[in-house]
Amino acid sequence: MDSYLIQVNGHGDHAPVLDAHLKNAGNTISPGKVKGRKPRWAVRASEMSKKTFNPIRAIVDSMKVEPNPKKAMISLSLGDPTVFGNLPTNDEVTRAMKEVLDSGQYNGYAPSVGYQSCREAVAAYYNCPEAPLKAQDVILTSGCSQAIELALAVLANPGQNILVPRPGFSLYKTLALSLGIEVKLYNLLPEKAWEIDLEHLESLVDEKTACLIVNNPSNPCGSVFSKNHLQEILAVASRQCVPILADEIYGDMVFADCKYEPIATLSTNVPVLSCGGLAKRWLVPGWRMGWILIHDRRDIFGNEIRDGLLRLSQRILGPCTIVQGALERILHRTPPEFYHNTLSILKSNADLCYAALSAIPGLQPVRPAGAMYLMVEIEMEHFPEFENDVEFTERLISEQSVFCLPATCFEYPNFFRVVTTVPEEMILEACSRIQEFCEMHYQGAEGAQDLECDK
Repeated sequence: MDSYLIQVNGHGDHAPVLDAHLKNAGNTISPGKVKGRKPRWAVRASEMSKKTFNPIRAIVDSMKVEPNPKKAMISLSLGDPTVFGNLPTNDEVTRAMKEVLDSGQYNGYAPSVGYQSCREAVAAYYNCPEAPLKAQDVILTSGCSQAIELALAVLANPGQNILVPRPGFSLYKTLALSLGIEVKLYNLLPEKAWEIDLEHLESLVDEKTACLIVNNPSNPCGSVFSKNHLQEILAVASRQCVPILADEIYGDMVFADCKYEPIATLSTNVPVLSCGGLAKRWLVPGWRMGWILIHDRRDIFGNEIRDGLLRLSQRILGPCTIVQGALERILHRTPPEFYHNTLSILKSNADLCYAALSAIPGLQPVRPAGAMYLMVEIEMEHFPEFENDVEFTERLISEQSVFCLPATCFEYPNFFRVVTTVPEEMILEACSRIQEFCEMHYQGAEGAQDLECDK
């Protein structure tokens, strides 16, 4: 029988060293010479890492194309409102951060779900009679992306499936596949301002469906669901007993002629995990502060989901403590005119872009109602020299130095997405170049037919 002899060596100022030897049949075998094992290097990437796949990166990284050197590059592709400096955060937000940093009180570890006082601040900010919240209903996370990851991980097991919008934010699929969760794509309808095809959605539900993701306001569509449509979505979830993961990072970022309704405020029985954060509305995506709001008035989640979120949050010990320390002041001191001014710029840019692109033959933009994006359909039959939206956007880069994301990135081919956070003069210049590009390549019905015959 094998046994272990542990000898403690050490003297003076040196810490004792555990010297372990394996005794086998009276013989001492030194470490590294265990019988029957031939040492060799065999380091391999994990299965989880192999399953992790970002469609945007995969498509963009494969677009090996150089911009036109005679034209300055205009990127309308990145959903980061800070890139061009025209949308700075509010002075109260930066002042709150400076005060916390100078205080020296938030340099240590916080509880993994966030400081109690910060959770109370978020709960107070979003609490309303229709969807009451307390501190224990709030989990602070490292950005909204981690909130989505935790929500998915607590709701779904490997082998189950989740319902994801098409077109939709690519991170949902990236996270789900890495966790061994199947993705089922439900359609959004461009002719109905990107409302959900409810019949298609309900047809996808089966016994392995773990949750429904609802993204409102939408990335990449810039759409905002009406109260009535949200109630229709909740009716499907209620009939099928499927909880909702609500990605509401663009919550309240809607234009003046529209109203934002958090889906949990309309739910009477469907439990909702609502994910949000500071990134977009406060224009600080790099600060990595997000949250999950647990709405469970019928106690369907019970303690199990709450305990699961607590355990999962312990994997990285919570979000940045400096931002947590400033959170209450950020939420309650940011003046209303800051939000108003941001939305005014976004709406003006969206209107300019929509009007300019609507006038271009071969393009059909869908008017946005919020967020920072709009989607544009390419009438591919009028651009027969291009195989698809990826090739169309590649050539747009090489000829006009304008970069828009092909909507294949969002599982929706033959569209492209425009980001509306860039300065107004850039929007106008980009639209002018897109018009020049389309006029160069547009073929009417007869011209397109002739070109097809030439092929």
